[in-house]
Amino acid sequence: MIARYTRPAMAALWSQENQYRRWLEVELLAAEAWAELGRVPRDAARRLRERATFRVERIRELEQVNDHELIAFLSAVSETVGDDARYLHLGLTSSDVMDTALASLAAEAMGHVIAGVEELRQALAAEAIRHRRTPMIGRTHGVHAEPITFGLKLARWWDQLGRDLERLLRARDAIAVGKLSGAVGTFAHVDPFVEAYVCQRLGLRPAPVSSQVVSRDRHAEAAAALAILGASLEEFATEIRLMQQTEVGELEEPFPPGQRGSSAMPHKRNPMRSERIAGLARVLRGYALVAMENVALWHERDISHSSTERIWVVDATTLADYVVALLTRVVRGWRVYEARMKANLEATGGLVFSERVLLALVDAGMSREEAYRRVQAHAMAARDEAAAGVAGAASFKERVLTDPDLAAVAGRERLERAFELEPFLSKVDAIFERLEIERLTQESPARARQSQGAAQGIQDAGSGAPGR
Repeated sequence: MIARYTRPAMAALWSQENQYRRWLEVELLAAEAWAELGRVPRDAARRLRERATFRVERIRELEQVNDHELIAFLSAVSETVGDDARYLHLGLTSSDVMDTALASLAAEAMGHVIAGVEELRQALAAEAIRHRRTPMIGRTHGVHAEPITFGLKLARWWDQLGRDLERLLRARDAIAVGKLSGAVGTFAHVDPFVEAYVCQRLGLRPAPVSSQVVSRDRHAEAAAALAILGASLEEFATEIRLMQQTEVGELEEPFPPGQRGSSAMPHKRNPMRSERIAGLARVLRGYALVAMENVALWHERDISHSSTERIWVVDATTLADYVVALLTRVVRGWRVYEARMKANLEATGGLVFSERVLLALVDAGMSREEAYRRVQAHAMAARDEAAAGVAGAASFKERVLTDPDLAAVAGRERLERAFELEPFLSKVDAIFERLEIERLTQESPARARQSQGAAQGIQDAGSGAPGR
C-alpha cells in the first residue's frame, strides 16, 4: 500500500525487514524444537538464536542469482552463523516457513484492524448517546419519510460495526494457523512436535491437515471480512456526504484551521474524507475476489497465489486500518447542526405526519381506503402548491385541520395530536436499552486492549534474536 494510506504501525509490521524477521523466527523456533527432540544440539540452537541475522540487501543480491527468495534468505542467514547453518530448515519446505510467518503477521495485522473498529464503535456510541433524542427527518428513496433521531441512525451504525467486528474476530482466528508438515503435508521429514512447538510460540494453531500450504479458504475468509467492513464504512461515509450537501446541511466533516476546500472557491467545505473512505472501500472489496480465486490451487500446491498475496494481504489489512482510523477521526470532529435538522423536519409543512393523520382517521371509524384517499389528496395538493411557489398556499397541516369532513370524523383535538413529534421519539430509549449500547460500550475498551495485546504478543514472540 502506498505511504499516503499507511499508518506507522502497519508500515512497520509489513516492512520487508520485519517479514524476514518473522521467517527467521520460524526457523529458529524449529531448530529449538529439534533440540528438544535431540536432533539438534542445544548449544547449536542457542548459538543460532544469539547469532542469526541477515541484511535485506544481501538477500536481494542472492535472489538475483538463484531466483528463489526463501533460498536467498537462508543463504544470507547462513553467512552469519557458520557451521551451525546446517541446523536451519531441517525437514522443512519453503511454505512451512512462509505460510506460518504469513499467518503470524496477518493475525497481528487483523488485531490492529479489530482494535481500530472497537475505537470507532466507541466514538459512534458516544455520539449516539449524545444525540439519542435529537430529532431529524428520516428519508427513504432520498425523500422525507418520518421523523427519527440522529442518535438512532448512529446506533444502527454501531450495531452494524458489531457484526463487522464479529466477522473480523472469526477471520483472525481462521487465518491464525501455521503448518510445518513438509513438502506435501505428510510430515515425512519433520516431526509434528516441531509444528506444534513453533505454532504455539507464535500464537498460532497447527493446521489439522495441510498440503504444501495452508488451505486458502482461510485467507479468503479474512479478505471477505475486510471487504464487508469496507462496505459498512462506505455506507456510513455516503450518509455523511449526503447530510453535508448544501441543501441538507445537517452534518459536516471536521474542517480544522488552515484546511482548504477548493483551489478555486474559497467558500468550499467538502466532505473529502468521507469521499476518500467511499473510494478506498471499493479498492478494499476488490481484494476479496483475488483471495477467493486463490483457493483453487493445483493438486497439493502451485504458486499462483503467492504473487497476489504479496499485494492483497498487505494492502487489505493496511487499507482497512487506515480507513477505520479516518472515519473515527471524522466522527470525533464532525459538526452536528441540530437547528438545520429541525428546520428540515418542518420544511414540508407537516407532510411527514401523514401516517399519523391516516391512523387517527382509521381509529375514529373511517375506512382505511377512504382515509388514505383523503389524506393523500391534501398531501399532494400541499406538495404541488409549495413546489410551484403559490403565494399563500396552505400547508398540509393547515389543510387537514381546516377540513370539516375530517374534523367531523376524528375531531380537531385528535387531528392536532397527530402532528406531535413525541410519539416518534417515545421508543428510542427502549431501542437503546435493547442494544445495550451503554453497557457494551463500557466493556469495549477492555476488548480493544485484548485485541492489541494479542497482536503485540504475536509480535513479541521469541524477540531475543539479535539483528531482528
